Amino acid sequence: MSGHCNNLRNVGIFAHVDAGKTTTTEQMLYLSGHIRSLGSVDTGTTQTDSLEVERERGISVRAAVTRFVWKDTAINLVDTPGHVDFLSEVERSLRVMDGAVLIISAVEGVQAQTEVIWQALRELSIPTLIYVNKMDRIGADAEEVLNQIQRFLSPHALPVQAPDGAESGYTGSMELLGQADAGSGSGAAGFQQPPLARSFRQMMVEWIAEQNETLMNKYIEEEVLQEEELAESLLRSVHQSELFPVLFGASGRGIGVQPLMDAVIRYLPSPTGSESAPVAGVIFKMERDPVMGKIAYVRLYEGVIHNRDLVLNVTRDMQDKVTQIRRVHGQKTEDVGVLRAGDIAAVCGWSRARIGDIVGSPEGVPGEKRLAVPLLTVQVQWRNAAEYPAVVAAFQELADEDPLLDLQWLQDERELHLKVMGPIQMEVLASILKSRFQLDVTFGAPSVIYKETPVSAGEGFIAYTMPKPCWAILRFLIEPGERGSGLTYKSLVRGEQLLESYQNEVARRVPEALQQGLRGWEVTDLSVTLVEGEHHVWHTHPLDFVVATPMGIMNGLASIGTKLLEPMLRFRLSIPEEYGGKLMNELVVMRGEFDAPVVRQERMDIEGLLPVATTLDFPARLGSMTKGRGTLSTFFSGYRECPPDVHVERQRRGVNPLDQSKYILAVRNALTQH
Repeated sequence: MSGHCNNLRNVGIFAHVDAGKTTTTEQMLYLSGHIRSLGSVDTGTTQTDSLEVERERGISVRAAVTRFVWKDTAINLVDTPGHVDFLSEVERSLRVMDGAVLIISAVEGVQAQTEVIWQALRELSIPTLIYVNKMDRIGADAEEVLNQIQRFLSPHALPVQAPDGAESGYTGSMELLGQADAGSGSGAAGFQQPPLARSFRQMMVEWIAEQNETLMNKYIEEEVLQEEELAESLLRSVHQSELFPVLFGASGRGIGVQPLMDAVIRYLPSPTGSESAPVAGVIFKMERDPVMGKIAYVRLYEGVIHNRDLVLNVTRDMQDKVTQIRRVHGQKTEDVGVLRAGDIAAVCGWSRARIGDIVGSPEGVPGEKRLAVPLLTVQVQWRNAAEYPAVVAAFQELADEDPLLDLQWLQDERELHLKVMGPIQMEVLASILKSRFQLDVTFGAPSVIYKETPVSAGEGFIAYTMPKPCWAILRFLIEPGERGSGLTYKSLVRGEQLLESYQNEVARRVPEALQQGLRGWEVTDLSVTLVEGEHHVWHTHPLDFVVATPMGIMNGLASIGTKLLEPMLRFRLSIPEEYGGKLMNELVVMRGEFDAPVVRQERMDIEGLLPVATTLDFPARLGSMTKGRGTLSTFFSGYRECPPDVHVERQRRGVNPLDQSKYILAVRNALTQH
């Protein structure tokens, strides 16, 4: 049976910070009768911002899942963070959505984060509605925003509503579809239809007709199309991610939210999935509850899970028992005892699960889209030595909830390093440590994460035959790869020369060996081929290849040399024209590359590339250089070669495999202690 899915929607709400996402979610909960009074982001009383830091700062940090019913359809709504520092939360939520609502502010228009999310929504072909919020604010301009949406996001965004008035005169929006008389110029309440509604309606009809040859021919011949034909064709195009309906509203005043909820049910698809198929699902969010312990949020694609079921966690290769299945409504949860195909719920009892784990069968679980690339690393500092173990344990728990923190715990140096997206994330982490673990931590200055790549092709060789008993001989061919290609590894050695089990050990150790290159950074964009390998019938111990692989790899890197790669940001800068000269000079000093600036209405827009290393304090400087009137949006564009005068080393963890005798002793000791 899969019929129950028809009156269910799984929808993600996405936006740039401050576009009014949480306020819109709050209105939906209120209008659906789910909450009795409206909370406010400004006073920190909203349903979906449950972390103390979210209430204090008025921003969402974690994706929040909530459920309400509207017109007999249950909607699982995932409110995602809008700040670029929390892109990893957005990325995980995208995977489990069947539809999306992208909110854009009528005043600020399309912003950098909006574009990053839009790219991801398109690559995953998720049907999307665009909701232009804040139509009641000073500076709101529906035509200009629609223009931007069509320019920066998609030319296939089409208005299905026209706003009535703007700024303080905004009273709501007119539906452009379903008014049989809309074409005749007598629109709402018999008044003459405003010119904006007429031009939007014309645009909509032409776009819908263009998607369908039959309609197109009919439109050319008769110039009139039936509302049913238009509606049917539009729905098909939205489901296939070919057209994107644009709606207008002012969520702060509750205007436009009901039509948006109607549009979610009308245009966004219901989940597919069969309850009789084997269980297949993914964990997209982890939380820790003081009473229930670890809670795993699961999107189930196929099958059914009940309380007390034993479920296979494919990623961890273990069975885990469900103690409770809970449904979350804002701050309240209830035990529902069952999770069916197509639905989302919180599962308790899976204490060893992590974010991203697949449960049941991997068949039928969609892949994920990588958006977030942490480009900075920071060192954690604590108040006194006694707190050290507690701080480590707290960060290990947070890294379970956000694996991208990629915690590096250097036990010998008693240091803790983590990867972050930016300064707001650091503030938020400090705040969570204080409120949840009662620990005070600070962070050192962030440093950029560089990478290394081989200068040319060459060989690495190791004959590990002393001190006995040991025998492992390896020869690697190391070659530079394309930018962004990562690591490719293969072996040309036959099984009789080197047993398969030993070859597997080498394959497992090569990526580890490349975590620290000659300058201490991860080595990437290369191919490594095992061209020769030899074991000894009596002398070889299986762990010999664990010891030998890093020595062989480092031997190769040392003989060919590596060069540094640095992360680059794609940027768009908008400034008043009078500051143009000063800022272009600044960009040159920062090693920026940019296209010729575009001047529009006394503002200058500049687009180009900047190294992360030179931009750490740029947002703050930009504010003072333009008296707060400049806007900067950046997104990660990839790694590329550093100029030759940039030399950045990172302190190496552990013994360098180039110091072979010392390294062998260190690894042998470590191996025998375990």
